[in-house]
Amino acid sequence: MIHPPRFWQNPDAKWLPFLLSPIAAVVSAWADNRQAKKGWKAPVPVLCCGNITTGGTGKTTVVLDLVKRLQNRKIAVHALIRGYGGKVKVTTRVDPARHTISDVGDESLLLATHCPTWVGGDRVASARAAISAGAQCLIMDDGFQNPGLHKDVSLLSVDGIVGLGNGHVLPAGPLRERAQKALARASAVLLIGPDRTGFLARYKWELAACGPVLRAALQPDRADIAALKERPCVAFAGLGRPSKFFEGLSEAGVILSQSLAFPDHYFYKARDLERLITLAEQDGAQLVTTPKDAVRLPVFFRSRVQVVGVGLKWDDEMEPERLLDRLFSSGTTR
Repeated sequence: MIHPPRFWQNPDAKWLPFLLSPIAAVVSAWADNRQAKKGWKAPVPVLCCGNITTGGTGKTTVVLDLVKRLQNRKIAVHALIRGYGGKVKVTTRVDPARHTISDVGDESLLLATHCPTWVGGDRVASARAAISAGAQCLIMDDGFQNPGLHKDVSLLSVDGIVGLGNGHVLPAGPLRERAQKALARASAVLLIGPDRTGFLARYKWELAACGPVLRAALQPDRADIAALKERPCVAFAGLGRPSKFFEGLSEAGVILSQSLAFPDHYFYKARDLERLITLAEQDGAQLVTTPKDAVRLPVFFRSRVQVVGVGLKWDDEMEPERLLDRLFSSGTTR
């Protein structure tokens, strides 16, 4: 499994960030220049769920939560996503009955089970296609650094466990751009989980210049969890930080005999499936994984696995609703 460099998560690391700072300066300047470009303003509201760091911060979980809220408002929402890991590069509407993860990626297939979803590197082309297909609102899974499409509201997700790492831009750290610049463009910041790195204190001045800071926690689906409390489980996940899933299961009372972490967007191979079956049989355990991982499993294997959905529990349930009110209000500036 490929891990990011350890010094990315160590604010006290000095030498490697210093040695890599000239390259990081170039990356920062490139990111700043990109944001100077004016994006196309769609005739419908555009909500972007993005992040500042490489790796997963729970963006897709946030998108699914907001999609459900928009649908509860009877709004035809379509999702736009690049389709990481898929070979389809041109604007395409995802069809779960026809497309595979090798075509459009795992996150695209997962989103498409909840709302019309479009993949493609050209966000403007995807937006135009979605609007032609009847979209009344567009929600972007990632794309905060992509200037092509104007965002009416941008919500930045931050994983409370890892924060913004050492605070340096690639390759000196995990940031895609300078935190000050990114936070200044954000309509709101969502901190997911406990603030174990002191993110709120460390970036208090930058956060004062952006929108509100919202708080939420990842929470396994209660109905899915209820079916797992009678026997031990072997959990596996290929996420940006699989430990989030394993910790959530344990905190919900699931007994984990083993936990296997795979790289993000991992394509499970026959030998992986054989190993998982063997471990489950040895422990008399139930195999457990995430919805994102489930779409990457062959159909014959999915019947062996209990899928546990993960949602958001907001500290203030009205905060996301106020964010959506802002999206549809006149005079939105971000």
